[in-house]
Amino acid sequence: MKHPCNWPSPLALNSYSWQNEVTSVYDLDFRHHNYKDMRQMMKVINEECPSITRIYNIGKSFRGLKIYAMEFSDNPGEHETGEPEFRYTAGLHGNEVLGREMLLLLMQFMCKEYNDGNPRVRRLIEDTRIHLVPSLNPDAYELAYEMGSEMGNWALGHWTEEGYDLFINFPDLNTILWGAQERGWVPKLVPNHHIPIPENFLSENVAIEIRAIIAWMEKIPFVLGANIHGGEQMVTYPFDMAHSEEDEEQWHHRQESVPELHQTPDDSIFRWLAIAYASTHQTMTETHRGMCHTDDFTSGQGIINGGSWKSTSGMNDFSYLHSNCFELSLYLGCDKFPHESELPQEWENNREALLVFMEQVHRGIKGVVKDQGGNGLANASISVEGINHDVKTAVNGDYWRLLNPGEYRVTARAEAFSPATKICVVGYEIGATRCNFVLAKSNWKRIREIMTLNGNRPIKLSYGGNAKDFSGHALSTSLSVLEMQHHIILIALWHSIAKTGS
Repeated sequence: MKHPCNWPSPLALNSYSWQNEVTSVYDLDFRHHNYKDMRQMMKVINEECPSITRIYNIGKSFRGLKIYAMEFSDNPGEHETGEPEFRYTAGLHGNEVLGREMLLLLMQFMCKEYNDGNPRVRRLIEDTRIHLVPSLNPDAYELAYEMGSEMGNWALGHWTEEGYDLFINFPDLNTILWGAQERGWVPKLVPNHHIPIPENFLSENVAIEIRAIIAWMEKIPFVLGANIHGGEQMVTYPFDMAHSEEDEEQWHHRQESVPELHQTPDDSIFRWLAIAYASTHQTMTETHRGMCHTDDFTSGQGIINGGSWKSTSGMNDFSYLHSNCFELSLYLGCDKFPHESELPQEWENNREALLVFMEQVHRGIKGVVKDQGGNGLANASISVEGINHDVKTAVNGDYWRLLNPGEYRVTARAEAFSPATKICVVGYEIGATRCNFVLAKSNWKRIREIMTLNGNRPIKLSYGGNAKDFSGHALSTSLSVLEMQHHIILIALWHSIAKTGS
C-alpha cells in the first residue's frame, strides 16, 4: 500500500471546486425552540418539502417525549443501494442548545435551497441519506429552557431526568478491544470491528435514551456522523478514551512521546474529517482567540484527539467499535445557551462547515459485494491492508469505507465464499472511488460441517472398496459415495484448516 496523505491543508480543502459559495438566507427562524416549537417547526418543513423529507422518532425519553429525527433524501424512508447514510445529532446534554438550533436552521436552509434549485444542496440530498436529530435529551432541554440563557447555569439540564450523562453512558468497548489485543485474541477470537455489546450491559443502569440511540445506530448503516455540543469551540475525534490508568499529568507526559496510545487505526482520516469542519468554521481556527477556559491546546488547528483532552469512553468510541460509523464531536461555542440575538451570527459561523462535513461522507471507497449470481452479500467484511479496522456490508451488499487520498489493497470476505482482493485508488477530489467485488463460493463451510460431524477429528474415507486414511487416524464416516467423490479432493485441506483453527 502506498502511504496515504495524512493531513489536508485547510487552504487546499477550502479551494475545492465542489465547495461552491452559498448565498445567505435571511428568512430563517432565529429563536430558541422548546419541544412544542421544535415539533411544529419540523412539521412545517416537512409540509414545504414533502418529497425529500420524513419525520420519524428513534424512541422516547424518560418522561415519554419522542426523540424526533428529520430525514432528507430523494427517496425518504428507504435505504438506497450505493447511497451512504449520514447523521447529525445534538442535545445529548440538554443545556448545550446551540446544536439544536443549528440543526433546525439546517433543516430550514436545505428545504428552501432545494426548492430554489441550489445545485450543491440538490446533489447532497440526491446522493446522500441525511438524518438530523436536534434533541437527544429532550427532558433536560425543557428544564434548561425554562430558566433561559440569562438565568441558566453551567450544569442545569446537563443530565437526564434519571441523572445520566448520556455521552458517557454508552458501553465501554475500548477496554474489551484493548484487553483482547494484549492477549493476542484479535482478530481470531475478538473482531477488530462490530464488537458486541457485553451481555450484562443492558441489565445495568442504562438510560432509556441510550437504549433508543443504540437501537437506531444498529438499524441504519451510518457511515459518518457528528454529535454537537457547547462549552468549548473545537472538534474532537476518537479515541476519546486513553489507553492508560495513569493520572492526567503522567498521561499528558506520555502522550507527547507516545501519541499512538490515543489513536485509532483510522487516525489520519479522523484528522481529515475534523479539520474539514474546523477549517471551514468562521472562527474555530483563529489563533488569537484561545480556548474558552484555558490556553489553546489545539495549537490553532481547532481539533484535538479526545483522549488527549478528557479521557472517557463515550458515543464516538462506541460508534467506531460497534458499527461502521465514524463519529466526531463538534463543540460550537463557549456559551452553552447563547442569547437569541447571537443565533444569526452563529449560523453564519457554522453553515459552510455543516455542509462541508456532510460532503465528506463521499470520500474514500464504496461498492457492492456480490456472489457470482449477482446477489448482494450482507455482512461481508471489507479489510484495508495496513488499517486494523474493518467495515461490514449493508443488507444489499453495499459498503462505504472512509479513506484519505492514497492507494490501498482492499479485501472482501464473506462466510462460505473465497475472499477477493483488489487495488483501490482514492483521489483528492470529492466522490468515493467505486470498488466492487464478486466472490466465488467456497467449500470451506462444507468442510467445517464435516469436521463438526466427526468431532473436529481427522476423517478416514472408504472409496471404491479401498480405505483412504488422509490423517493417519482410524476414523470412518457415513458419507454417501457421491459425497465421497466430491469431498475426497477437499480433505487435503484438512491440515491447513486444523492448523489455522478456521
